[in-house]
Amino acid sequence: MEDCIVKLVLLGVIAWTSAFLLIRSILPKRSFDFCSRLVATIHAILALILSSLSIEDWRSPVCHAPKSSSRQMKTLAVSLSYFIYDLICCQFDKRVYLDKSIHHVFSILGIAAGLITQKSGSESIATLWITQMSHPFLHTRELLKELGYRDTKLYLTADIVFSLVFSVARMVVLPHIIYVTCSASNPLALKVTGVALQLVSAFWFYKIARSVKYKLIKWMTS
Repeated sequence: MEDCIVKLVLLGVIAWTSAFLLIRSILPKRSFDFCSRLVATIHAILALILSSLSIEDWRSPVCHAPKSSSRQMKTLAVSLSYFIYDLICCQFDKRVYLDKSIHHVFSILGIAAGLITQKSGSESIATLWITQMSHPFLHTRELLKELGYRDTKLYLTADIVFSLVFSVARMVVLPHIIYVTCSASNPLALKVTGVALQLVSAFWFYKIARSVKYKLIKWMTS
């Protein structure tokens, strides 16, 4: 891994941590999870913007370039720093979610493998773009819950939009990207982490489908 990328990752970890601490100081009455989700929302939006700018050809976004571009490397470094920060940060919350930690571990390993080998930049960027697409809606839903909008039409709308975006992105588009990644001559670590990411996404899809079904029945009944 290039020195400039290592420095960018370290600087990013410090920046994400500082952002979280700043938000905690500004919103002392809000929960740990609330502040953490605000940082996560910032990362999701930033990752979508940087990923979009890193795609060299929108007609063929997943292309097997011999080497990752400088812009792709920097975009992945920013997200790698966030996943490292968030993995550590989540351990200090009242409740630690095992599936979220596993997701972060495989995300870190996959991005790190791509940065070390300087390969599969387009595949990694496409995966990052797809996986972050549903996150703003996810965090909006949880933020609304703490703000007192649970059991409202606004919350239900946010919940449905998140579920639809997640389902299409993770269960329709992502499998294609993982297939392309695994069928190409990419690092083994990237292929393994890609498959693991898809499995975690399938598990989350199952939980989301059950939750949405229950909420829709409850709302229609009431």
